[in-house]
Amino acid sequence: MSILIKGATLPDGTTTDVLVEDGTVAELGSVKTKADRTIDADGLRLLPGLVDLHTHLREPGREDAETVLTGSRAAAVGGYTAVLAMANTNPVTDTAEAAERVYDLGRQAGLVDVQPVGAVTKALAGEELAELGLMARSRAKVRVFSDDGRCVHDPRVMRRALEYVKAFGGVVSQHSQDPSLAGPTACCHEGELSGRLGLPGWPGVAEEVIVARDVMLARHTGSRVHVAHVSTAGSVEVIRWAKAQGIDVTAEVTPHHLLLTTDLLTGYDPTFKVNPPLRPDEDVQALREALADGTIDAVATDHAPHARHDKEHAFVDAAFGMLGLETALPVITTVMVESGLLDWAGVARVMSANPARIAGLDDAHGRPIAVGEPANLTLVDPAAKVVVDRAASVSLSRNNPWHDRKLTGRVLATLLRGTPTVLEGALA
Repeated sequence: MSILIKGATLPDGTTTDVLVEDGTVAELGSVKTKADRTIDADGLRLLPGLVDLHTHLREPGREDAETVLTGSRAAAVGGYTAVLAMANTNPVTDTAEAAERVYDLGRQAGLVDVQPVGAVTKALAGEELAELGLMARSRAKVRVFSDDGRCVHDPRVMRRALEYVKAFGGVVSQHSQDPSLAGPTACCHEGELSGRLGLPGWPGVAEEVIVARDVMLARHTGSRVHVAHVSTAGSVEVIRWAKAQGIDVTAEVTPHHLLLTTDLLTGYDPTFKVNPPLRPDEDVQALREALADGTIDAVATDHAPHARHDKEHAFVDAAFGMLGLETALPVITTVMVESGLLDWAGVARVMSANPARIAGLDDAHGRPIAVGEPANLTLVDPAAKVVVDRAASVSLSRNNPWHDRKLTGRVLATLLRGTPTVLEGALA
């Protein structure tokens, strides 16, 4: 199918027609060529397809919460053309065979490119390195490794992992949580509120000491480290310092850490239980500024679907995590664009180009919209006002922290290699 997108505004503000043929951008400018389908994009923004560094698809093992297919649907509706599927499935993605299984499920779904993330350690136990080299050499070509949900807390293991992945250009994505400072039950930012609510405290320093340790290990090994879901101002300071020293560190922030604050926990609603926890406003402001100035490289959803029987418990007993794929772009539009902290070129940078580069997918994703480039594209109405309805989600789960919130921005179309996966805001 050939598609003509008429009068779209590109990230740099220029307006053009875009002709898509045979999976690539075939023509820009005032296009006179007839196409099989024409999309009127007057007043709309055309972005490179979004890339998510941090998605939990739950398959295999928890298909009652999400599958690769349903998660791919949510990703496409959210404007994504590629997602990285985290390794904490059952069984864990810690072998080449497990990585290839997730990779194949993604290809079968055919809605986004699903790139498996490999575990750093066997069974996420933090003791013995997983099959890093075999996963890298597999059909899945794994390049990002993470024990997300758990911290690689042993510095010797983390050092070995960094040394190992350096050989093939891989990166370790760290869930920064010192277990001696924030144990498995920690669920509320440590402070006056956690004491008043009687919830186990999760101090910011438990994140910051791991970030500081890991950037020094990255410097020592000459390898790459990626900081997952940064949540504190202190972590921002460490990352900013590390980048100034030339250390090869990148970082991501979630939409929920850019907008939601710890005071939402006063109602004990387990929807707002997430790891790392929601933080105070001063941390939120620091995260926004760091994303705007480039200290934080990327927005990543940490899309974490859960079945109702895992989430609907007393706060301390409920599962950690929130949905994020379908709402990430509207949250960023609301928080960062409407405030003037990011322009649309900045949105393309932090939600497409930088994530693709970090993940090693920048041969096909996060590319500039130019003739000859792959047609992985997202068309957005930047002025649309949307009230989020959790019941309307295409995810299997309903743990949506944005329910009933009014956000700005709506994805109208998503194209994966020129094939529409979403049209007029719905699955094609």
